[in-house]
Amino acid sequence: MRVLLVSWEYPPVVVGGLGRHVHHLALQLRDQGHDVVVLSRQPTGTDPRSNPTSDQRIDGIRVIMAAEDPLALEFGTDMMPWVLSMGHSMLRAGLRLAGFNPTAGEDVGHGAGTVGRPWVPDVVHAHDWLAAHAAVGLAEAFDAPLVATIHATEAGRHSGWVSGPVNRQVHSTEWWLANEADAVITCSRSMSDEVNRLFGPGIAQLHTIANGIDVELWPYRDRAIVSARSGPPRLLYVGRLEYEKGVQDLIAALARVRRTHPGTTLTIAGDGTQAEWLRGVAREQKVMRAVEFTGALDHDELVAQLHSADALVIPSRYEPFGIVALEGAATGIPIIATTAGGLADFIRAGETGVSVDPADVAGLTAAIRGVLDDPVSAHRWAAAARSEVEALTWEAVAGETAQVYLAAKRRPRNPLGRRVIDERPLPERDPTNPL
Repeated sequence: MRVLLVSWEYPPVVVGGLGRHVHHLALQLRDQGHDVVVLSRQPTGTDPRSNPTSDQRIDGIRVIMAAEDPLALEFGTDMMPWVLSMGHSMLRAGLRLAGFNPTAGEDVGHGAGTVGRPWVPDVVHAHDWLAAHAAVGLAEAFDAPLVATIHATEAGRHSGWVSGPVNRQVHSTEWWLANEADAVITCSRSMSDEVNRLFGPGIAQLHTIANGIDVELWPYRDRAIVSARSGPPRLLYVGRLEYEKGVQDLIAALARVRRTHPGTTLTIAGDGTQAEWLRGVAREQKVMRAVEFTGALDHDELVAQLHSADALVIPSRYEPFGIVALEGAATGIPIIATTAGGLADFIRAGETGVSVDPADVAGLTAAIRGVLDDPVSAHRWAAAARSEVEALTWEAVAGETAQVYLAAKRRPRNPLGRRVIDERPLPERDPTNPL
């Protein structure tokens, strides 16, 4: 099959887990014999003269990175206009696939072909709302089925609320993409339920395909080696620094844990818009000296952190899947996670780790103390998690996704009317505001 993957991030432009997901999917689809083209973008804020649209083969995959249009727009302050402008640039770049493209590049990997040859996809696969306008337009232009993977939702990210104008704009774009698609994929059962509640009943086919992992990239380490080291306990968080990730709850729990386990430290590996706010939380909790903010780490640095910490804590208030749980499990580190979203599918209390309710600082504190006080049980659960994660391969993800492609048929389109938006479509998600 000729597969067009449309994503606002793809290496080297990676913002979060979405870019890594699309990259692994593209590589495995290639290995399974599909002709894959990835349509993405140049880095945010780059000049189209120094960073023009590129078209090259990388590892046997044709990768088109659309240049930003030279408009006075900033993602942080003009998000929706910026996204629409980016989508228009990606749409134009995608339309050139069907005709001769003189910007042929060199293959730097596996299976080179002729980049400039006219190419029309059998299926268009959009990843999240930021790719919606380009993907919907290209699927229509090529008369190809549109498959959409919804990795997260605006309502989920904001505790069930879409009360601000930008929130409503994003939410309505997600709804439009889900209802334009001929098939929708989510990464967990909870996300499928969420998407159906928020965007149904007009969704065509809804499929759940879990994320995958390459366990060889996350080598296992015997926890007895870690337990034998001297020094106070060390906790680890890996992920974006955003409100919905619940790092503020982990910092508050750390302050309590240190009362019974003096010297316990926390390493926060990642970056995001709430980094400075979280430093303020650490100061308020009087644990700033016990918290290390490393910023974003490369792969080898992350593996080293996972190998040396006593526990990986995933305190998310909202988490569609939680791929870091798979990465941690592969290395053998004990995992403490909330039951938010897809985390509950993998981290099960007393089986593969310790689970607590989202936003429950007292529960999180007790869970951390329990793991530190009973390393034997913690290591047993970690070993079980490692065994389970070995079956969650990207090869399997690509195979299931290809089956969705084959089953998807372009259905007749009727104009969608503008939707009346409920500002609180998931009311149970905000425990601070009673129903």
